[in-house]
Amino acid sequence: MAISMGRRNVGEGENVYIVCEAGPTHNGLESAKKLAAAAKEAGADAIKFQIADHKRLITTKDVPFSYGIVKTKDSKDFETITEPLIDIWERRYMPREDWSELKKYCDQLDIDFFATIFFEEDVDFLVDLGVASLKIASQDIEHEDLIRYCAKKGLPIQLDTGSASLAEVERAVNWCNEEGNEKIIINHCPSGYPARVESIHLRMLQTLKQMYPTYAIAFSDHTPGWSMDIAARAVGADIIEKTITLDRTTRSCEHVMSIEPDDIKEFVADMRDLDIAMGENRRVLTREQIDKAQAVRRSGFLVKPVKSGEALTREHFDFRRPGFGVVQPPTYKNYLGRTFNKDLEIGHMINNEDLN
Repeated sequence: MAISMGRRNVGEGENVYIVCEAGPTHNGLESAKKLAAAAKEAGADAIKFQIADHKRLITTKDVPFSYGIVKTKDSKDFETITEPLIDIWERRYMPREDWSELKKYCDQLDIDFFATIFFEEDVDFLVDLGVASLKIASQDIEHEDLIRYCAKKGLPIQLDTGSASLAEVERAVNWCNEEGNEKIIINHCPSGYPARVESIHLRMLQTLKQMYPTYAIAFSDHTPGWSMDIAARAVGADIIEKTITLDRTTRSCEHVMSIEPDDIKEFVADMRDLDIAMGENRRVLTREQIDKAQAVRRSGFLVKPVKSGEALTREHFDFRRPGFGVVQPPTYKNYLGRTFNKDLEIGHMINNEDLN
């Protein structure tokens, strides 16, 4: 079942909905605008941010957070940095007036805008701005009051699962349902900055599809490049979320596994091509393909001369290329016994007009 989210429908039977995550990689309004513009230019469907009063959310500088960085863009060697979590959030803080300006800018670009929220007043603020969706962070999958509050707004609710158990996911879905909201997107979000390949578990997307066949299933990627995104779409993800940056060597969280503006275009193009290549779940052949196939298949060619009035037998022909003749391997027995209406030479491809 597809649901309407912003400018498009998302879900089963729809083309992939591509979200560029810029919440952790902007450092203020101007960089946020540049990231939104890069996402739009690449052809993405949405740009996503994170909005919170970080000083209220994180009450102490004693909470450390570790993440990887690279010194050069071509390097595959990660350096680990640990710093207070509140300092990371401080770099991405924006006041309400900046968020309002950013939303207007995204509307001008004609790209969907939504955000992860952490407090009820942020929910109200974003709803008033006219966002396309509300997202719950995986760390809040057990925050019943916040989830119910979001669900009551009637917008599509994205539930990040992170390290949540399936029981916790089911419980959060039930809270949304109890508030009358069936517009649910369940986001498989492997942990790590960057995520380890062995922690991704793409088959979980299939599990979520089986558990929730009427809901959209998303994949949030925390690995460099986009091979995991292609794989995730191929196994059924309806939405792909990929973090973007203006410079992946930035010494801050999540830039290391983000993609830069030029790569965003290639990423989106590859995802769109994949949708085309996925095609139908049945065999579909064009007229051109059928003609090419016949050219390399076989039909009956005479191996001896025949006289008018002579009856066709299996000894008269051999199967050779091309397969444009009327006597073909699957149906040749239907023609045995029919008489020739003209004299023909060795090597002639038997056609319907040669037979009575």
